[in-house]
Amino acid sequence: MSLSYRQPGVVLTDRRFTVPLDHADPGGETIELYAREVAASDKAGQDLPWLLYLQGGPGFGANRFVGRQAWLDRALQDHRVLLLDQRGTGSSTPATRQTLPLRGGPAAQADHLTRFRADSIVRDCEAIRPEVTGGAPWTVLGQSFGGFCTVSYLSLAPEGLSTAVITGGLPSLHAHADDVYRAAYPRIERKVTAHYARYPQDVERARRIADHLLTHDVVLPNGYRFTAEAFQSLGLMLGASDGSHRLHHLLADAFVRTPGGPELSDAFQEQAQNLLSYAQYPLYALVHETIYGQGARPTAWAAERVRAEFPQFDAAKALAGDAPVLFTGETVHPWMFDADPALRPLRETAELLAARTEWEPLYDPARLSANEVPVAAAIYHDDMYVDTTHSLETARTIRGLRTWVTDEFEHDGLRAGAPRVLDRLLALTRDEA
Repeated sequence: MSLSYRQPGVVLTDRRFTVPLDHADPGGETIELYAREVAASDKAGQDLPWLLYLQGGPGFGANRFVGRQAWLDRALQDHRVLLLDQRGTGSSTPATRQTLPLRGGPAAQADHLTRFRADSIVRDCEAIRPEVTGGAPWTVLGQSFGGFCTVSYLSLAPEGLSTAVITGGLPSLHAHADDVYRAAYPRIERKVTAHYARYPQDVERARRIADHLLTHDVVLPNGYRFTAEAFQSLGLMLGASDGSHRLHHLLADAFVRTPGGPELSDAFQEQAQNLLSYAQYPLYALVHETIYGQGARPTAWAAERVRAEFPQFDAAKALAGDAPVLFTGETVHPWMFDADPALRPLRETAELLAARTEWEPLYDPARLSANEVPVAAAIYHDDMYVDTTHSLETARTIRGLRTWVTDEFEHDGLRAGAPRVLDRLLALTRDEA
């Protein structure tokens, strides 16, 4: 039985669905999906069209909004919304260090996780759509990785879509993970350079912290091994609209004086571990590079390998001279599976996924070129997470897709610019803009 309850301005209903673990074996093992249905309080009884939200990631459950926050307020004006926890995330049969051993050893776990990519997510959506909408197609809103899933949806099951809206998530249809990161590191460097231009005092602060971590063995309160590379990975936040400011505040009071000399403060370490730990979303680290896997070529820790082509990101070399320490961005590295207690038991599983040479295609360029679903996409100029050139190439492939290219927002424009971003894109799908 579905349970409904209220928050300010909305009626919420918890929904649970049973779907095949492997959609190629519909009579085999099943998993549970969780989603939260949201309707405006004053329209709860109306027969409104459905909007399915696909969260960014991979590995994150859907937003837990309170009331009509962010873009949800705009969506509820003319839709009933389904916030889906994609398989393995949130409350949808989570995949973590605690649950994955139920599958067996690392080889069985890695094989299991090959079913947690965009193609399986799309087939999940199609499996639950008849129960949710009565069979009617729905609008899909895909943010970031949710946009990757939306392009897979247009490739695999466009008949399930009435409209598609994508924000910061038009992937390359062909690029290998190496190509993705080879394009990413220069963008990351530009974001770091812009941060230091905004907060020049942070150059010396970052150098001091990195030097301390290179010369001291620091273990955070949760057991995370805090290295210079881990510190650099805090640059992930620079892709968000307020990320530069949050990074600046984090660096401001990193050290305290103690009887034994300067040490990283408890407050700084607490904030750092909350930003670094994958305990809440281990699937992100496990399958992040698999979202670029297509064909027989392994991903093989692409972000780590390609980083070697950009020696300016080496903290020790920067400190040996007078160069600034560069932060990194949305990259997953093998050392994370040694540093993070939430990932350590999964190191061998991650290695097997990185070495895998059998990946099904995620996109169908021929079908996309014949697309008939109204599609609009926000492309954020110099997006740190998704390459603009790759996005524009894909936009030209998808027939009828309308783009809104803007430098007004960073990658989180759907949050920072809500509800205006969603309103603009919905208008584009109706050809009203």
